[in-house]
Amino acid sequence: MKTTLVVLAAGIGSRFGGGIKQLTPMGPNGEIIMDYAIYDAKRAGFDKVVFIIRKDLEQDFKSIIGDRIAKVIETDYAFQEIDDLPAGFSVPEGRKKPWGTGQALLSVCGKVNEPFVVINADDYYGPEGFRAVHKYMTEEMDLTGERLDMCMAGFILKNTLSDNGTVTRGVCEVDESHMLKSVRETFEIRMTAEGLQAKDGAGNPVSLTPEQYVSMNMWGLPLRFLDVLAEGFPAFLEAHGTEQKSEYLLPSIVDSCIQSGRGSVKVLPTHDKWFGVTYQEDKPTVVAAIRALIESGRYPEKLYD
Repeated sequence: MKTTLVVLAAGIGSRFGGGIKQLTPMGPNGEIIMDYAIYDAKRAGFDKVVFIIRKDLEQDFKSIIGDRIAKVIETDYAFQEIDDLPAGFSVPEGRKKPWGTGQALLSVCGKVNEPFVVINADDYYGPEGFRAVHKYMTEEMDLTGERLDMCMAGFILKNTLSDNGTVTRGVCEVDESHMLKSVRETFEIRMTAEGLQAKDGAGNPVSLTPEQYVSMNMWGLPLRFLDVLAEGFPAFLEAHGTEQKSEYLLPSIVDSCIQSGRGSVKVLPTHDKWFGVTYQEDKPTVVAAIRALIESGRYPEKLYD
């Protein structure tokens, strides 16, 4: 069965140090974080990659990574645009950003025709999650049942923190069968001398433990999930379409499927350590981490000849 990797790379307002963080070289031969994710996904068995980008980034994106990737795996592009809305809706005056990861994923309709995994462009996931998700999608995922059968790579919270500031994570409640019960966006997570600190969406303190599962937006989804997104987007816009910063977010949509009984999510544990470029100060840490992974034999010095 064919499977596709979908990379969310259309983020706006993510510039640091004069560059666009998703396209910042991190590896010894100019590799960016996406190179390592695609390398791991391809080795896990994924057959195709679809990049979701902004139209104004297309030429830069292709020259920095896309043309190189197209030589080793089938590659396509989808574009997230702020005005790509259902009939009857328009962009409110003053809004600058698109409508979040749910709207971004809608842009792949017609370009993806099989189960797919979604990842962020600026996160390093490691190979374990890709292997687990691909195995579940190809060997266990029920593609014909009425309920949506989904999966996610469950990262350990302590493995996903930044040394240079706070992070936002989808904190998961998981049952004894490793089924996801809920996922809630949790903000300003950081490790202090007193332990973990975090806040909910209203700014109230949240209690967390280092071993909790969190979502890093690595979701294994059946094709029919795109229908759920398309059905829910107008209702979201009815409720929030006049707001300046509201977002139609993938974790919230998945959680809604769980709570309504429309779908289920198998949590696939992964113990790889995350790293990413949330802050400009993260870059030296990421460069050093990649160098260590090369020296340990996980990656070759040059990913693609």
